[in-house]
Amino acid sequence: MSPLLDELVQALRCLPGVGAKSAQRMAFQLLERDRAGARRLADKLIAAVERIGLCQRCRTFTEDPQCSLCRASGRDDELLCVVESPADLYALEQATGYRGRYFVLHGRLSPLDGRGPRELGLDLLAERLAEGQVKELIVATNPTVEGEATAHYLAEIARAAGVSPTRIAHGVPVGGELEYIDRSTLAHAFSGRLKV
Repeated sequence: MSPLLDELVQALRCLPGVGAKSAQRMAFQLLERDRAGARRLADKLIAAVERIGLCQRCRTFTEDPQCSLCRASGRDDELLCVVESPADLYALEQATGYRGRYFVLHGRLSPLDGRGPRELGLDLLAERLAEGQVKELIVATNPTVEGEATAHYLAEIARAAGVSPTRIAHGVPVGGELEYIDRSTLAHAFSGRLKV
């Protein structure tokens, strides 16, 4: 295999769920059948990496200082939903009628992986809660061991700020990831959230 082709295959392996064989198939597909698509993919990937950052308010991905959800009028400022990833935010927006605000952690507490409160932006969350607008903090972390530990920590932050913490219901299977849950299960779990 050519060194450059081998480098392409190795680069594609950074994607979740892509092993050596899948990466090789993708590389061959792009080079054999869709070079224009490969150029378009490369251009968009470079543009995204260079121009997309985090929203200053909720920490989701955006090209602007604040994302469209944070700029949107008509959303309920008294509700703040905390999710682990932008993919989780997108899943909730697609599956539920939720009209509040969001805060994205970009992970969950995991001391073994070096992910503590600072890495998750929990200082920013505490500042936001201290503003006094939020009345309910909806914890929508995944039902994993780390997700549950994060949920308990978030509930403590909320209570310290005088905000009522709630947790989405456990219709979501233990060990599941929100972005992969079907819409009706996710909508049911979200509507049946409980106090933590």
